[in-house]
Amino acid sequence: MYLKHFGLSELPFRITPDTSFVFANRQHQEALNTLLMALQEGEGFIKITGEVGSGKTLLCRRLLQSLGNEWSTAYLPNPSLDPDTLFLAIAEELGVKDAVGLDHFHLVRRINRALLDVARAKKRVVVCIDEVQAMPLPTLEALRLLSNLETEKRKLVQIVLFGQPELDERLRRPEIRQLLQRITFHCRLQGVEKLEIGNYVEHRLRVGGYRGDALFTPGALRALFRASSGMPRLINILAHKAMLSAFGEGVGRIDVKHIRLASKDTEGAKSLRWFWF
Repeated sequence: MYLKHFGLSELPFRITPDTSFVFANRQHQEALNTLLMALQEGEGFIKITGEVGSGKTLLCRRLLQSLGNEWSTAYLPNPSLDPDTLFLAIAEELGVKDAVGLDHFHLVRRINRALLDVARAKKRVVVCIDEVQAMPLPTLEALRLLSNLETEKRKLVQIVLFGQPELDERLRRPEIRQLLQRITFHCRLQGVEKLEIGNYVEHRLRVGGYRGDALFTPGALRALFRASSGMPRLINILAHKAMLSAFGEGVGRIDVKHIRLASKDTEGAKSLRWFWF
């Protein structure tokens, strides 16, 4: 690989959501601030949407890392579950040991008891669910019923939904309109802005151990933004492929031609054939 060629200690543009490489661009930071504020206010449902590769999972991990010891957290990465399986998964995340084999009524009661135990310990519960656009409608409705669990003072559980834009269409379905009405905060992730892409690339390179001069030319950065539309995952894929191309040529700087080659080989990237930088 190209680590030694560029003086790196680790790959800077992996697509795995790694919080050690987080670049807090404006929209990403605003979304995190909104989440933290909404949770402190005790709102039941919060929704984060964004296109594929916009950083939703990374935002979710940042949120979970930002919450202090006064929070009990649950994270569900796979929402394609029926209602009872969803409740079992939540019960497991809450540390419930005797939930398996219970019918729906007693399962909900057991979760309610666990939530009350957490509340008595002066802690609060937040459940983060990723890829919610894939959740069956009956399971979405079951989530709404779960949010009904409360004391006289506040909700026993708060739920953060992360999903692609199709989630908004699903939530407009008449049969789950009550859930839509309970979502009090919503953020839409748009990705890295044009003026931020240079800092984004430099930040990831520095975390990866690079200590030299600017590795990407200004034209390469403009091409990178154009080809990726600012979506972090695409930026990472294109930058990685461009560095591989430069490594193959034995050169020490990434130029427009390397981004062009990368864009031709990447699904979802915009063509740069007719654009000049």
